[in-house]
Amino acid sequence: MWRNTRMVVLCAISAALYAAVLVPFKGVPLIPGVTELRPANAIPVVCSFLFGPAAAWGSAIGNMIGDFFGGVGPGDIFGFLGNLFYGYVPYKVWRIIADGESPVSRSPVTVAKYVATCLMASMLCADFVGWGDNLLALRPFGVLGNIIVFNNMFAALALSPFILIAVYPRVRKGRMLYEDVMPELKPPPRLTSLCGLAMLLTGEVGAWVTGNLVSTGYWLPHFLPATMAVAPYDRAIAIVVSPFILLAVAGVGLM
Repeated sequence: MWRNTRMVVLCAISAALYAAVLVPFKGVPLIPGVTELRPANAIPVVCSFLFGPAAAWGSAIGNMIGDFFGGVGPGDIFGFLGNLFYGYVPYKVWRIIADGESPVSRSPVTVAKYVATCLMASMLCADFVGWGDNLLALRPFGVLGNIIVFNNMFAALALSPFILIAVYPRVRKGRMLYEDVMPELKPPPRLTSLCGLAMLLTGEVGAWVTGNLVSTGYWLPHFLPATMAVAPYDRAIAIVVSPFILLAVAGVGLM
């Protein structure tokens, strides 16, 4: 997409919109020192349906800009990558499960597909950021991972649908959807996409479940030494959760 001038412009628009809504809410902490109220999380979902890969990079860059206003740290690397996935997964998953349907359709089946799409994007973002911050012993996965899922899903369900209803038909009419801007962007074979989707789902659910169990101390595999059975469980998280993260990321690559 970096060779397509219009896609680069759409990436800049996505990043600017995300950062512009993120920054004013930096002073409204949801959990002090962990995360703030983030209605801006509606923007990557909307832009992903509209602009595809441009929204993914826009989401990552916009989040990075927002982080500069709230203090920069090593965990922001995982925030960058987590938001890259948050802006990338929706349009990829939608291509596979929606059969050409519009995301603004109000049929029950389409609504269910929309919720599933947003949940998969939110969970991968939460897994990646929670896993990364726990590896650095900054914040426990059981706190950060869950609050990110809540923040993302609240914005994606309460705000994104109304924005999409307002702008999606106009963007489609103006032929500015990513399919129109980059017609050469062909999806992989159907079987490959479905395998990738299955890997993504298995990996992110496995990472979320095991990450919560390990970071809260409710479960530690018997093969781990006793020295790892103490907070913040960073080494235990690295051993148990990392394979699921790699599986999910590999699945995204196949999609």
